[in-house]
Amino acid sequence: MKVAVISGGRSSEHDISLQSGASVAAGLREAGHDVIEVLIDREGRWLAGGEEVELRAAAGLLGCDVAFPVLHGPFGEDGTVQGMLECLDVAYAGPSVLAAAVAMDKLTCKRLLAFGGLPQVEFAEVGEDGWREHVAAMPRPLWVKPSRLGSSVGITRVSNPERELDQAVETARAHDPRVIVEADAEAREVECSVIGNAGIGDDESIETSVPGAIVTKVSDWYDFEAKYAEGGMELIVPAPLDDPTVARVRELAELVFVAIGGTGLARCDFFVRDDGEVLVNEINTIPGFTATSVFGKLFEASGVPYAELCDRLVRLGADRHRRERDYRF
Repeated sequence: MKVAVISGGRSSEHDISLQSGASVAAGLREAGHDVIEVLIDREGRWLAGGEEVELRAAAGLLGCDVAFPVLHGPFGEDGTVQGMLECLDVAYAGPSVLAAAVAMDKLTCKRLLAFGGLPQVEFAEVGEDGWREHVAAMPRPLWVKPSRLGSSVGITRVSNPERELDQAVETARAHDPRVIVEADAEAREVECSVIGNAGIGDDESIETSVPGAIVTKVSDWYDFEAKYAEGGMELIVPAPLDDPTVARVRELAELVFVAIGGTGLARCDFFVRDDGEVLVNEINTIPGFTATSVFGKLFEASGVPYAELCDRLVRLGADRHRRERDYRF
């Protein structure tokens, strides 16, 4: 197929997206696809080969069969670019508009998962009725985050709320007016990758990877430096968990994916306590996607090489597009 790989974007994760996009383009070429690389610059312009791309409703995208947005954060992982591709009538890999938007907003996603009875850490929205009283009763440290940002940007660890909470809220608000406060889980971080098309009722297509455990090397929590600095973290695959806990992680990864109407791919992050209890942390619908990123590494350990993974994802996107055209919306 002819595939448009879209990377860059307006968010603070622009450079990380470029790395992911370059890896996906290479993987798709290795799988035999014809790839056109599309850059969304920091101002939001779409460029291919240095020239601005004309975007017209129902006119497709550069004659491509399918697009693969590899965009992290707002203006790309939040449903906006997915909506543009719907208007262009282009098949695309990855999350639908709804799944992307729901997963991008931690508050909305956590409320949806709570409605489904899925286990999570306590959380509160800054500004909601009684939020300070709720936060005061949470286990320390607290984690104050922008609701709609990734890569640990804008997150503050708060050990002394009386002195640090208000400043942490302001730090998060510099990125997003919606701010979430989470209780500490006192647990290990474990991640599980998912592919499939739950969002079109094809739950049988869902596959989960073996879980992996995150061990930070340069900080005492999984911050931006630990995620992206050379040697900042170690991924242990498979995670050192007993069989029932592994089964629970994979079960919850699929349940979360189905709950948001996931399509294409996601990486679901968990907290696993010493007693084996598993709590959902969050789900990322376009996780870091270099050949050495956690998402790809977990599927590689599950027997799916990187190029094959890229190939399967564009085919899932094309299949979803064909199926959805059969509905009379």
